[in-house]
Amino acid sequence: MSLDIINLYQKTDEKKIKNFQQSVQSTVNVKSDYEKVDSNLEWIEKMEDTIYYLDNILRNPNRFIINEEDIVKIELARRVTVESIKHLSRNTNLIQDYDKKTGNVRPSKILNINKEESFNTYENRFIYSLIQNMKSFIARKKQDGIVPGGVKDSKLIEYNATTTIGKEKVNMSMQLDSKLDSKSSKNSELDIKTRIEKLELQISDLTSSEVYKTLSKLHVALVTSPIKKTNVILKNVNFQYAEKLWNYMQEEVMRKPEIKKEKKNYQDKGILKNNFDETFLLNYLIMNKLNNNELTIEEKEEVTSKITYNMVEELMKLNENISEEELKKLVSMQYGKIKYKQIVSNRKIIDIYTRHINKYLNKIENIEI
Repeated sequence: MSLDIINLYQKTDEKKIKNFQQSVQSTVNVKSDYEKVDSNLEWIEKMEDTIYYLDNILRNPNRFIINEEDIVKIELARRVTVESIKHLSRNTNLIQDYDKKTGNVRPSKILNINKEESFNTYENRFIYSLIQNMKSFIARKKQDGIVPGGVKDSKLIEYNATTTIGKEKVNMSMQLDSKLDSKSSKNSELDIKTRIEKLELQISDLTSSEVYKTLSKLHVALVTSPIKKTNVILKNVNFQYAEKLWNYMQEEVMRKPEIKKEKKNYQDKGILKNNFDETFLLNYLIMNKLNNNELTIEEKEEVTSKITYNMVEELMKLNENISEEELKKLVSMQYGKIKYKQIVSNRKIIDIYTRHINKYLNKIENIEI
């Protein structure tokens, strides 16, 4: 509490304060409306950060070689390999003719091996499944409603009071209204919508890759948790980010926005009411200063006399030999200057007057009037 407020209480008769407090009749009506939406939009940022690494994987896909073995007629064989000769030596029934002189062998059929690259690896199926999950995740979130998080908090307090001090009746009415709305603006909502649209476009680009299209045509089985810790998934940075997003979505897929609401409408009769009653008293004491600041004519004459006495006394200390005529002349000269300044600027003379009055009032503080 500041010194000025303490002085207000000290300068007021305790009996008057007590009568004020005992006579107070007041009501405090409180209304509050609170709403908090905890909407986790972290998944958008997670996906945005991971898209880059998924793109890296699909641009440099993991692949393996498939050997397709087939026994065909010798004239249909495209390529004779070491594996073909070994197979023929183990299957002599495929030899049609053998020339003992030249050692030439003419088979009727031979093993034909076609080597092809395949994208159907566990790692690629994992990425394929992850992209499918991302599409489903976004669709579910949009269906649930993407609500920006934030807080709405409005409070209204209405205070009405009356009291009687002797013949004086005092009334006070006050209203406090507070509103807080930290929810995202329409611009922010549009920003979220734009980010999701961009994310869907980037995912669409991933589905246009050769790897994704190939696996889609093969109708490969989707990978499910837990993810196998293959060497590629463990050691490749791109796959590490992909796995983090997979695990995050597994935890967040069923989470919906949490909305907390609380409304109150009541009449307070406890601490809040007591505090406002104290405020009522304080405002009354402040209002009373309007009357206490005015001095009576007798008080003004007495203060003027004391100020003049002290001014003359100070001048005499500076010059004990000053004559009455010199004093009158000095005061007259200063009066003329001040009067002239008053004509030039009322504000300046007010400042000078206030400064001098304060100075001499401080010096005569202990003088009884």
